[in-house]
Amino acid sequence: MLREVTAVRYVNPLRSGGSVPGVVEADDLGTYVVKFTGSAQGRKALVAEVIVGELARALGLRFPELVLVHFDPALAAHEPHQEVRDLLDASHGVNLGMDLLPGAEDFTPRVAESFAVDPLEAGRIVWLDALTVNVDRTVHSSNLMVWPTSGTVPPRLWLIDHGAALVFHHRWDASTPERAYDFRHHALGHYAPDTRAADAELAPRVTEELLRAIVAEVPDAWLAGEEGFATPDAVREAYVRYLHARVKASAAWLPTGFPTREERAAEEARRAEKTRQGRPSWLKQVPDLHGEPAAEQDWSVHLG
Repeated sequence: MLREVTAVRYVNPLRSGGSVPGVVEADDLGTYVVKFTGSAQGRKALVAEVIVGELARALGLRFPELVLVHFDPALAAHEPHQEVRDLLDASHGVNLGMDLLPGAEDFTPRVAESFAVDPLEAGRIVWLDALTVNVDRTVHSSNLMVWPTSGTVPPRLWLIDHGAALVFHHRWDASTPERAYDFRHHALGHYAPDTRAADAELAPRVTEELLRAIVAEVPDAWLAGEEGFATPDAVREAYVRYLHARVKASAAWLPTGFPTREERAAEEARRAEKTRQGRPSWLKQVPDLHGEPAAEQDWSVHLG
């Protein structure tokens, strides 16, 4: 089960994501990035974080430890921004913390240019994202970290931020386990991810027993009241059935045929040019900001 800790100090909010997580120190002397139940994404984002993150860990992928964080909004009485205080005031009780990786660096396009990723490792990550319908790990927002960035230990990729995964749980009756999604612009697509080898290795390990053990870690309070389900355990069983059926249908959704770095750059250039040609003449000289990579974040500022 996930460990439970109590927040003893609220350090600062992180504004790099829409959920506005916060850095919190806890009574176990750990420091965590906490996602709050009062955020705009709601509790389903926390459910997705637990299920996908713990599944990643069970499959041998690097993912920071998750903990349940008991949080008292009084700790953040010094927070000067009203919208952040409103979020924290709505998050009294149990929230979700992820172990902070001090000095970690975002896996941006600049970092990716000099970072080697084995095709099988890339394939495992893409496979997990395809299984859990995590379409939010793209070249523009990788939700990957490189850590450590100093010392004698070589830097490794770490997965973070799965709140946008499991899109089927927003409309249980509108998605089938066999559905394929477009992963051509996955953050690791140009590393020639070997998804077939990953499927052969990982699919047999995603058993109903493993899935039940993982969903059991989601607090009842985050599942209670789900429309169409009588109890939290009924919701848990729905996750197990859906994900296990999706594993068995991997031949239908397995991503392949990723563009190379050069092909992807050419495609983005064509799209940007098409966008510019459709603008009024006075706008044609304005850069297409939507076609450029998201601004790179220096996590050392946030993570100390």
